[in-house]
Amino acid sequence: MKVCILSDSHDHIPLLDYAVEQAKGEGAEAVLHCGDVVAPSTLHCLLKHALPIHVIHGNNTGDLYTMGMLAGKDNAITYYGMDAGLTLAARRIFLVHYPHYARAMAATGDWDIVCCGHTHKMKFETIPTIKGGTAHVVNPGTIGGVGKAPATYVLADLATLEFHVREVPKGIEHQ
Repeated sequence: MKVCILSDSHDHIPLLDYAVEQAKGEGAEAVLHCGDVVAPSTLHCLLKHALPIHVIHGNNTGDLYTMGMLAGKDNAITYYGMDAGLTLAARRIFLVHYPHYARAMAATGDWDIVCCGHTHKMKFETIPTIKGGTAHVVNPGTIGGVGKAPATYVLADLATLEFHVREVPKGIEHQ
């Protein structure tokens, strides 16, 4: 199973929509959003892709009540609050916005993959766990292209635990 991992969309709808469309075209079967959606209405653009969307809120929370209401109306969107633990394709995945929290959760050995955001910088780490194994920490950067950062996301293959960086081409944000 492949999934689209992204974060920090900050209401940049064309970039978010493009990333999910491209990821779905490459076989993504779900979207993992690691926070900073901001306005819940931003997620409406993803519904047409007919993929399960797993989302947490991050530190730019926007309207949490409406986020909960949106998730309650559409079964495609699952809103977890500040963090989430889920299992997809037999992989234990934890979503959290903050990288320091992600590294700590990875070290527990309870998760195969811990996804985070916040820094707007792409980063991959393999963390040794207290149970003697390893866990992957994935920060996909910012799909919103916040500041001078490029608009990036990750296409992850859960079967092989391979993580592929994708960058949205310049000019998409104005389409």
